[in-house]
Amino acid sequence: MNIPAHPAVLRASVTSSGCLASADGPILALQREAGGDIGTPIAVPQIAAIVRLSQRLGVTVSRLVVAAAERGDIDMWVRARPEGGGMALSVIDWRERPAAVLSTDPAAREADIAALAEGWIWQVDTHLRFQMVVAGDDAQGALPVDAPVPGTLFSAFFDLKPDEEGDMAMLRGLTQRRAFRDQMAVLVGDATRRFRLSAFPLFDMASQLSGYRGAALPVEQAVIAPVRTDAGIILYPADFSKRLDRSLRQPLGRIIANADTIGAQLDGPLRPDYADYAQDIASAGRHLMALVDDLADLQAIDRPDFSVVAEEIDLADLGRRAAGLLGVKALDRQIGIVAPETDCAVNAIGEFRRVLQILVNLVGNAVRYSPEGSTVRIVTEQDHGEARIMVIDQGAGIAPKDRERVFEKFERLGREDAAGSGLGLYISRRLARAMGGDIRIGGVKGEGARFVLSLPALG
Repeated sequence: MNIPAHPAVLRASVTSSGCLASADGPILALQREAGGDIGTPIAVPQIAAIVRLSQRLGVTVSRLVVAAAERGDIDMWVRARPEGGGMALSVIDWRERPAAVLSTDPAAREADIAALAEGWIWQVDTHLRFQMVVAGDDAQGALPVDAPVPGTLFSAFFDLKPDEEGDMAMLRGLTQRRAFRDQMAVLVGDATRRFRLSAFPLFDMASQLSGYRGAALPVEQAVIAPVRTDAGIILYPADFSKRLDRSLRQPLGRIIANADTIGAQLDGPLRPDYADYAQDIASAGRHLMALVDDLADLQAIDRPDFSVVAEEIDLADLGRRAAGLLGVKALDRQIGIVAPETDCAVNAIGEFRRVLQILVNLVGNAVRYSPEGSTVRIVTEQDHGEARIMVIDQGAGIAPKDRERVFEKFERLGREDAAGSGLGLYISRRLARAMGGDIRIGGVKGEGARFVLSLPALG
């Protein structure tokens, strides 16, 4: 089946009262299919909501929209911008696809859901609180002893699990107000009890979503624990990074880009507090993106087949590169970074990009946790077949009892700030050891920390 797409930008205009004033063909056809026309209010609820939000805030608003049409579902990116007392709409990436939903006829939907599963039936409202839980007719339909009572949060009873592709059918269905099938979940209080969830949306007389009704089929299969090596290292699926890219990196990238666009006020002046909100959103998005990158690295280095490239590298040169990459960040905190002199060279064996990754992490931590106005020094040395590069700050240092603990996963030594994931030092040491080296901590508490990366010397 050929799926129609409109690569060009589709445009429409909306009056100050929310009525469609003009529209390109595909948008007008969708408006008419939804019961509206030129001169009537926007009939597609998702688009109308974007228009109202843009009018209320007085700024450009962009959102992904999934609209249901008789021939299937339409995915589009809708941008609403205040213009001359009304609104200008732009639609890009309009793509039509076959609908993957249950019948919209209420009686047929009841029959569909009965065929989905023979377990017990549940219903939730739009806040995902249980409204009803009843047993099914088959032998597996018995309710759990601790069945949820009305008013219980869905998330307090079920813990959703992603499928083999990293997808969660229920979350996708809720986002698009569509039916979903085969969402795996376990009981919050007993992870050995698994269920397959399927459900369809409920709408009131005004076509507003009122909740979901579904079935929970018990699955007679114990939960498989994460695979661990003898060293206690979790083995992740081979395509973990690809799943992260699809599920997290792409939407986070879009969030960051849109927030930066709003904060930069490229479409006109913006109230200062809204500009600040946009900058906060972009900053939080970058923090999450860094965490995603850390998780991808964690997946890679914890695999038994992980390996590094043995290259001839210059630790002094890499120290200068790390200092250059973090120069602006240090300047913001009025911290000076003293890197090795340009005529200094300390040759070692390691993988160029991995060593740079380690140094950026070490120098970044030093800048983050050093007092303003202090200095971070990068020093190199070589003896007895070992090349070393040290990152020395003027912060509070790390107590001897914590110098091994700081290399554990997610360990942040009680810090409450939002920066960092607690994975950077764990990943850095794993990388150093994979290259035949190590990372140690020196220095005296109260006189700053000294992180020492050692690698085999060249020659």
